[in-house]
Amino acid sequence: MIKIPIKYPRKILVVKPSSLGDVVHSLPFLNVIRTCFPNAEIHWIIAKGIEELLEGHPMIKRLWIINKDTWKNIKNVGNTIKELRVLFRDLKKEKFDIVIDLQGLLRSGVITSATGAPVRIGFSEAREGSRVFYTHKIKGGKDIHAVDRYLKIAAFIGCDTSDICFPFPLYSKLSSSIFHLSSFIPYLSEGYAVIVPGARWKTKIWPAEYFGELSFKLPIRTVIAGSKKDMDIANKIVVLSNGNSISLAGKTDLKELIEVIRGAKFVVSNDSGPMHIAAALGIPVFAIFGPTDPLRTGPYGKMHTVIKEDTPCAPCFKKTCSEMKCMNDLSTEKVYEAIKRNFPSCH
Repeated sequence: MIKIPIKYPRKILVVKPSSLGDVVHSLPFLNVIRTCFPNAEIHWIIAKGIEELLEGHPMIKRLWIINKDTWKNIKNVGNTIKELRVLFRDLKKEKFDIVIDLQGLLRSGVITSATGAPVRIGFSEAREGSRVFYTHKIKGGKDIHAVDRYLKIAAFIGCDTSDICFPFPLYSKLSSSIFHLSSFIPYLSEGYAVIVPGARWKTKIWPAEYFGELSFKLPIRTVIAGSKKDMDIANKIVVLSNGNSISLAGKTDLKELIEVIRGAKFVVSNDSGPMHIAAALGIPVFAIFGPTDPLRTGPYGKMHTVIKEDTPCAPCFKKTCSEMKCMNDLSTEKVYEAIKRNFPSCH
């Protein structure tokens, strides 16, 4: 346990803007510090575009939404400076007792420092020099799952980290328009699996043809989930499934996506944010991995199955690749067999 000057903090700020999967991984951390400091106000800095994940969360007093993507555009430098000045001023007014930077980048380090909090905690291996902004640094480690890495900071400030759970806000199915789509209603009654064919990196995407073949083989209907940018690949899968799939890609907001996943029998996914949502909800995941390391970013928990090809160059952590052997050599049959072993009804 770290000796900090504030035994019972009044206000805690968590700096974890992105990405979707990383914020899902930080939910056990949120649960632990809320239990450890039941009377403290917890504030959270999150990126615009994924704020729905934490909106209305009963454990969080206030969300601070930052438009970090526009900050990267040099054309917006004038507005960015104004936004940062306002943000820094308002954060300082809050007089946080403890600020915890789970992001570990220059931007998050600067925000952490700007609060003026007496206790500012981050990882000793944080990137882009962000660690110079912390008053306390701990070793998170690299060959460790993100969930366990974040919990190291909670343990560092004296919290019990033995109870790991993912406290999602409860969304009402009845209020979600997606559940009134006529094409989706039969799936609710008959049961379905979710397919997530997209990913942030092109190298993490299993071919659409393979997903289509898999959906055609499965004796359970499949729902394709994703954003608008996944619509083309989703439509291709629908055609190749010979009517066994419907696409909801681009038709759900984040809250609706969570409810679609919550109702699934299982999920087949690339390494993506929705994959982590499924794992956090306790839905069995068949995770397809190639260039990334499941030890660090795989679905958290023992009930899930990681499927990958034994490619010598993997994991390479590359966002571009001309061959993509790790994904292209992973056959539909191998994924299908993994599902059959865990779901005998899928024979």
